[in-house]
Amino acid sequence: MVCHFFAEIVRSLSPGICFVLGLGVVSATIVALLPVAPHDGLQIWVGDGNHAMLYRALAPEWNRRHPDLPLRVSLIVGPALQSRMLSGFYSGTPVADLIEVERGQIGQVFAGPLEDIGFADLSDRLAQEGLLAKINTSSFSPWTSRGHIFGLPHDVHPVMLIYRADLVEAAGIDVGQIETWADYFRLMRPLLKDLDGDGYIDRYPLTVSLTNPFFSEIFLLQGGGGYFDPAGHPTLNSATNVRILAQLGGWYAGPDRMIGDVNMYTGSGLRQLGEGYAIALPGADWYLGSLSVSLPKMAGKFKIMPLPAWAKGGRRTSVNGGTMLGITKASKHPEAAWELAKYLYFSPVMARRLFELTHIVSPMKTNWSQTYYDQPDPYYSGQPVGRMCLQQAPDVPTRPASPYFSSAIQLVNSALNQLMQVADRSATSDPAKLEPDARRLLDQAQRDLVAQMNRNVFLAGAKP
Repeated sequence: MVCHFFAEIVRSLSPGICFVLGLGVVSATIVALLPVAPHDGLQIWVGDGNHAMLYRALAPEWNRRHPDLPLRVSLIVGPALQSRMLSGFYSGTPVADLIEVERGQIGQVFAGPLEDIGFADLSDRLAQEGLLAKINTSSFSPWTSRGHIFGLPHDVHPVMLIYRADLVEAAGIDVGQIETWADYFRLMRPLLKDLDGDGYIDRYPLTVSLTNPFFSEIFLLQGGGGYFDPAGHPTLNSATNVRILAQLGGWYAGPDRMIGDVNMYTGSGLRQLGEGYAIALPGADWYLGSLSVSLPKMAGKFKIMPLPAWAKGGRRTSVNGGTMLGITKASKHPEAAWELAKYLYFSPVMARRLFELTHIVSPMKTNWSQTYYDQPDPYYSGQPVGRMCLQQAPDVPTRPASPYFSSAIQLVNSALNQLMQVADRSATSDPAKLEPDARRLLDQAQRDLVAQMNRNVFLAGAKP
């Protein structure tokens, strides 16, 4: 009888709730069987090796000033960080005082009621200390849920256009004449070439990774589109998204294809970039640093410029990536954690170290006047890349947070892939002809996402 009762309860639960409960049971069992390490000091979990290196370098100074609260930095890479964080929040297993979380990992933290979010609400602290006005406004958006801010922003991540200056200048092309994407492809079209006469294009004016949905988001956000409105309601089939997706379909496929497919996060993709397969690619500040490390022999061949706008007078940048630092509710040292978090993310000293190591610019506006952002970068032909990125920082678009972000971005990318097939089958790259199919595909994506969201009792009520 008792077994039958519990079986009925389990059958009544949604798959998501069952997953969460199962995760909690498994996590609690594993943790209970592991030896318990002493949790002394102030502990921070970090998912990025460069960040961990910077924070560990700070540890001796912190420990000298806080001998009773030594800093413990743990590098936990990839999904392991998200799993440990969520299991700790859901089942009460130990978590660090501070956790550094990337945008792709934060969504599920916001899936339940506000009072169950495992991070402390920082809204009042930020307001009382006047930090809301001192930090780039859009940098808060991925870490804000239902009007409450749960993390300090690590970055701004403005997206620039990285282009092969050696090839462009040798062709006599003046990038100063480029204001819109239409200008860009018109001026760069002569560089679209089959270099070896085999019938296949060997050089494209622009490249992205078609399997990486974040590139579609770069274009959508730049043009005023996106996946959710400020209240968290899905907007996959907005008129702006339809228009931009139709244009992307014509750039990515069809007889007038203008964009090549390169996974620039792989060795083969980097080799293609070095060999001139593409004239340009969109990249955030962090990718500027990554590229200079990955292709050191290409120093002096690249330059950067603002993204071409969708229309004259439009936004010349977008955003890609993002990281926050949150104080967990389980922390026994919230005041010390707050002091450390502000130093790591907002102090001029750490801002300089971060920029010199990774090219990431600070979200703290009071740091923007620092002269190290003006230093010429020999890799990018002597340009002051820090200052150029900061000039675009105020125009970086906002990105409303949602636990369904991962689903949304995949659904839109799937719609784009299907639209590319339409372009190839119908032999057209004309966005006007592709727009009806773009609308149909995004309408379906919207319905699919709304169906997912309406299964969540805390977020139900979304409209198809």
